[in-house]
Amino acid sequence: MTTSNPALQLSDRNFKAIAELVERQVGIKLPAAKRLMVEGRLHKRVRALKHEGINDYMRYLFEGNQFDTELTHLIDVVTTNKTDFFREPQHFAFLREVAIPELVRQRGGKAGGLKVWSAASSTGMEAYTMAIVLDDMIRAGSRFDFRVLGTDISTAVLREAKLAIYPREAIAPVPGNLAKRCFLYSRDPARGDVRVVPELRRLTHFMRMNLMDASYPVDKDVDIIFCRNVLIYFDKEIQRKVVEHLASHLRPGGYLLVGHSESMVHSLVPGLRQIQPTIFKV
Repeated sequence: MTTSNPALQLSDRNFKAIAELVERQVGIKLPAAKRLMVEGRLHKRVRALKHEGINDYMRYLFEGNQFDTELTHLIDVVTTNKTDFFREPQHFAFLREVAIPELVRQRGGKAGGLKVWSAASSTGMEAYTMAIVLDDMIRAGSRFDFRVLGTDISTAVLREAKLAIYPREAIAPVPGNLAKRCFLYSRDPARGDVRVVPELRRLTHFMRMNLMDASYPVDKDVDIIFCRNVLIYFDKEIQRKVVEHLASHLRPGGYLLVGHSESMVHSLVPGLRQIQPTIFKV
């Protein structure tokens, strides 16, 4: 629902300017149908900066001397960060049953320093799910160690990921034995939050990164990359560039996993071999 205050209404012209800026900077398309959503999300930012309205904010954004800083906040405002623990659970079953055992075998039965990357990590649930699964495999007798990297364009969600504090209901998809082992619970039953245990937080690192960048500050010998449910926001040429960049960071035999609506990526980049509809190998 649009606001009744004209100063807080996002005009078509201002929406077009924001949409073009966001697409140019981070590759995300904002169709006209998203105008009211963007307007609603901008209200909080306008109030935080004590602007008189959206027109005042637009002047600050485009004519102020803190463009880079404010662009970061704008991206936080307009990006959608849907995530869950064990989202698309068949991918984590594939890690446990196929990918990790194969990578360990390739290295003579002991994989030192497996590198796993969540390339659109949002609030960290995907990256911590990786850590939970790999840690459970080690406890069950597999011989390897690992590090998990989570990257995202949004500084707001990265702050949440580093804190690793979530509502208790968020861990409902986590199997009971893993939930008890991998999360800290308050002694006060009235407190509804849980926190990822320190052992897994130490193995999971987060940093800000834009998938639109010409190069990524990530190792070139990553074993597994998850880039799920973000490519759909890009046009085909940007999809191709992003997948090409991601694939270049995989070691030979490494895996790229994408979302269910993104299974077309194998047709974009030569050298990616489709293993399952949403799983690819270099």
